[in-house]
Amino acid sequence: MQKACRIMLVALALASLGGCSYFQFPGVYKLEIQQGNIIKQEMVDQLKPGMTRRQVKFVLGSPLVMDTFKQDRWDYLYTVRRRNGESHKERLTVFFKDDKLSHFTGDFRPSEPDESDDSSDTSDAAESSPES
Repeated sequence: MQKACRIMLVALALASLGGCSYFQFPGVYKLEIQQGNIIKQEMVDQLKPGMTRRQVKFVLGSPLVMDTFKQDRWDYLYTVRRRNGESHKERLTVFFKDDKLSHFTGDFRPSEPDESDDSSDTSDAAESSPES
């Protein structure tokens, strides 16, 4: 009877230890898990106030969350869990007013236009203008 209890106790300990994620077995491959909408800065830079819902959907894709109670708000979420267990999240919320894009908030900001490009264009135009 005592021997059966010991065997049962050892089996229970091994089963609980096998299910524990604390111990990492060498050679086990873990997948990188991606969920949600992938959003890049180039996509956010294309967003302009006054765009229709259809245009926003063309640029960003279908939103992950469309609240039925707040139809003027779309949420784009992206989560990645790396192989080492590290997690990274990004969020973008788009707001509409009268079915036009009014503003957006989240982890992305619109990029500032390069001033160096504008100054080179004006200097070229000044050089090419004929003087009398």
